[in-house]
This record gives sequence, structure tokens and C-alpha cells, in this order.
Amino acid sequence: MSVDFATFLSVAPHILAARLPVLIRGRHGVGKSEVVYMIAGQRNLPIVERRASQMTEGDLLGLPDTAETAINGRKCTTWNAPDWLVTACEQPVVLFLDEVDRATMEVRQGLFELTDSRKINGWHLHADTLIVAAVNGGEHGAQYQVGEMDPAELDRWTVFDVDPTDEDWLKWANGKVSSVVWDFINQNRNHLEHRTDYEPNKVYPSRRSWKRFNDTAVPSGVFDEKGDLDLLFNLANAFLGFEAAVSLKDFVVNYAWQVTVEDLLDNGDIAKTSEWGINDHAAMIEKFEAAETFTVALTDPQVQNLADYFISLPSEVAMKMWTVLGDADCVDNVVALHKAKASNGTSVSEHLVTILGG
Repeated sequence: MSVDFATFLSVAPHILAARLPVLIRGRHGVGKSEVVYMIAGQRNLPIVERRASQMTEGDLLGLPDTAETAINGRKCTTWNAPDWLVTACEQPVVLFLDEVDRATMEVRQGLFELTDSRKINGWHLHADTLIVAAVNGGEHGAQYQVGEMDPAELDRWTVFDVDPTDEDWLKWANGKVSSVVWDFINQNRNHLEHRTDYEPNKVYPSRRSWKRFNDTAVPSGVFDEKGDLDLLFNLANAFLGFEAAVSLKDFVVNYAWQVTVEDLLDNGDIAKTSEWGINDHAAMIEKFEAAETFTVALTDPQVQNLADYFISLPSEVAMKMWTVLGDADCVDNVVALHKAKASNGTSVSEHLVTILGG
């Protein structure tokens, strides 16, 4: 059974508190590495990251010391541990082992001892070091060139199959990507990532590639008022594939007609919504919800602008807005809007009574 990131982040800390290793399985680009860094940040621990797919036995176990060493007069071999292992043994860290199922069998066999007894080749991990790994295997393994993990290997891990929701990405991306990209994904969620079988050598969008595209596109100015649409398309085609590039270009051409949360709450641009239908208003309310607009107390001007917008809504959508406001668990916003009057003098509370009575 797959879980979203919210579930994973609520359960995994209990496992890590017991110093047990955690294995995250999921499609490429969904944010597995990002969530590991979140775990480290929450604990104020440094990350020691190693790609198991690039490791040799020497990278895992270390190399023999050339200096002569004797025990009870007998010559013996001692080992110089690799730097990452020394760090993980001498101080608490999050030891992040990526692409474990792409590693050689020798390296994976070596990891048995590390995950089973928290030591390897005589070196013991620090008592507070945490082990987290990520792979593309599991139910999605057939789509990737990865090795199968047998039952004995999996038994040494606590396994989470992650399948993050669209809302997981929208919540994470809010403030991290351009409002154009955020609004496009919010309204075209089928382009966030490819979920079915992959055609060989074809470029598809992923959560990771959207962030990489955004970080390239924003400095290029393609989202500016007079941005280069051909450059926008070519960048999107390279990062996201043809289908997403076509849709995004069409979206950007018409983006001047889009209305943002800031347009309504901060600028009071209610006139932009005057010709909207129910679906347009419903999409706007989804923007409010996905951006977690109502989880913090609104300012007085924002409450006033929200009141003006609220009384302009069709009754079906107005109740959806009220539900979203209440579900955000910020009572101050509910009370403030209930007491507010729109600019035309209409009381929000009386308007609510009218809607409910109708």
C-alpha cells in the first residue's frame, strides 16, 4: 500500500526514533530525496549522502592500510574507513543511501551488516545517526533498470512505498516556483507527472523536472509580460516533453486573464472575475485552498477584499468558499469575515442567511 508524504512524515519519525533504517520506494522525481532532507532539517542534523549505485566495495568498506601492524607479534591487515563512514560513526548524521537497488550485489551484501547491526567492518555508527535509503523499485520497479531486493534484504529495512498527491507538490511548491508554473499545475494536474507506462527515449514531466524547468525559465524572463514564447516552448520541451510544453505555452499566452490569490486578497481586483462562471470561481477557491491562504490570520484590508469577492459568488460556490475557510482551522478568519460588510454595504452574515434560506 502506498502512502502520501504527509502520512510518511507522521509515521517515519517513530521508526527513526528506534534507530531503525527506513527505505523509501517510489517513482523518479517525486521528491524522495527532498523529504529526506526535510527529516534532517527537522532534527538539525547534517546529511551524509552516498549514491550506492556508484559505490565499490572499497567505497563501502575502506581500503587496507599499507603500514605494518602487529597484534601479539603477528602481522595483520588494518583498514582505513571511508570518510563518510568515519563521519557517521563520530557524530550524529542522517546517512542517506540513494539508489540502493542500482548498486552492485557486493555493495548491497555489505549494507546488510550496516542496516542489521549498525556497524560495518568494525566501525559502529554513532548512537544518534539515522539511516534512510531511497529506491525506484517496488511496484514501479518494472519501469526501471534496477535489481530486485530479495526478502532477506527487505527484511532489514522498514519499507515505505510513497505516492505523493498533487496537493503534496502544490503545498511544497507554493513560494518555490513561479506563480505561472504553480497556477498551471493547479489547473492542469495531468501534466504534473507521467504515471503510466513510459515510451523509450521520450521526455516526460516529473515533479523534479518542473522545479528544474522553473529555475531555468524564471531567470530567462519567459514569464515576463513580453517574454519570448518560442524560448518558453523550447525550454519546456527539453525539461517536460512536447505535450506539457504545448499546453504550458497556450496557458502563458492567456495568462494575463488569470487571476491570482494576491489579485483578489491584496489588490481587490474583483472586476476581473465579473464574467466568470461557476467553474472559474471553483478553480479560484481551489487556489485559495492549495495555497493554504486561510491558515494564517488575514489583514483587515484582505478581509474586506474577501468580503467583496464572497458576496459576488454564486451560492453554490460561496458555500464551498465558506467550507474551505472553516477547514483551514483559523477561527479569526471565520469570525472576521462573518462580521464584515462588503463595500456596497451588504453584510456577509446576512448574505449567508440568504444563501442558506434559498
